Amino acid sequence: MTFEERISAFAELGQFFLFLSQNKTPKNDSLTAKFNYWKEDADNLIQSAEYANNWFTKENIYFALENWGNALTVDHLKTWLENYPKNLTSKNVGIIMAGNLPLVGFHDLLAVVITGNNALIKPSSKDEKLLFLVKKYLETIHDDFINSIKFVEKLENFDAVIATGSNNTSRYFEQYFSTVPNIIRKNRTSIAILDGNETEKDLENLGEDLFRYFGLGCRNVTKLYLKEENQLQLIIQAIFKWGETLVNHTKYANNYDYNRAIYLLSKDLFFDNNFVLIKKETSLHSPIAVIHYEIYDNLENVLDDLKTQKDEIQCLVTNLEIDEKINFGETQKPTLTDYADGIDTLQFLKEL
Repeated sequence: MTFEERISAFAELGQFFLFLSQNKTPKNDSLTAKFNYWKEDADNLIQSAEYANNWFTKENIYFALENWGNALTVDHLKTWLENYPKNLTSKNVGIIMAGNLPLVGFHDLLAVVITGNNALIKPSSKDEKLLFLVKKYLETIHDDFINSIKFVEKLENFDAVIATGSNNTSRYFEQYFSTVPNIIRKNRTSIAILDGNETEKDLENLGEDLFRYFGLGCRNVTKLYLKEENQLQLIIQAIFKWGETLVNHTKYANNYDYNRAIYLLSKDLFFDNNFVLIKKETSLHSPIAVIHYEIYDNLENVLDDLKTQKDEIQCLVTNLEIDEKINFGETQKPTLTDYADGIDTLQFLKEL
């Protein structure tokens, strides 16, 4: 399979994702017929993914599919890959995937396979259904995907490894894979800095950063830096629309109830709007259904403090003029060049 054929294949996959998530029909009649033929199987796999992992609501699965569908265009893929050599020898790259979000490991699969390497995937049991859909559909485009994407129980005969896990599992990964080139990812989270000049729309969009995927991702905001505490009332009003979705989800509601009970027993101070707890806390990482916040006087002091914690931060959301910031509402819409932990996967693969 040529470089151009791989780009075309993933672009078609992107169109299929948009067909599933938006019912967006391609201009090509033969593709439309193919998509309709595959829709029942795809819908069944999406439903089985929801049954296998209750955090994977259909709404969030479609959100992930739509975002990837928008990213996987021929133009986007060519721009992303324009500096990648086209004639490198294929390597076997093991990928140990997380399962906290729908298709959370897709970017690693994409980077490995579209560059002509072979992906040996050890999927999370929490997200294997959607990855199986990706593999089976790509195989309808070209038989080479049968061998270039393999699900494995145990990684063997690999030239490099990309592994995503917790801070605890990362220590094991670092030791076990120390003899081969590797990318080992740990726990990260995201933060937002607000100066009080945000619009109502900005604060509504902040709800996406806080609650999309129930706050389970490293790109979800878990800590707010505020100029004044009275900003919280405006935020609480702006995110109110998320309440029904969150409290009607059993697992999220259980986490809310549990953390509320703990704080009450400990006599901790917190704000409560009946679906999320907002607590003054220095830690960047917050439990599910909890948002941490801190009041700042001097922005430079905040930025200096964040520099010491840069290995824990994935995204920084703000309207302020800060390097590598992300706009409100955009954390869960990563592009092809938004690499996890800021590590350029293409550069890593190029150097194998």
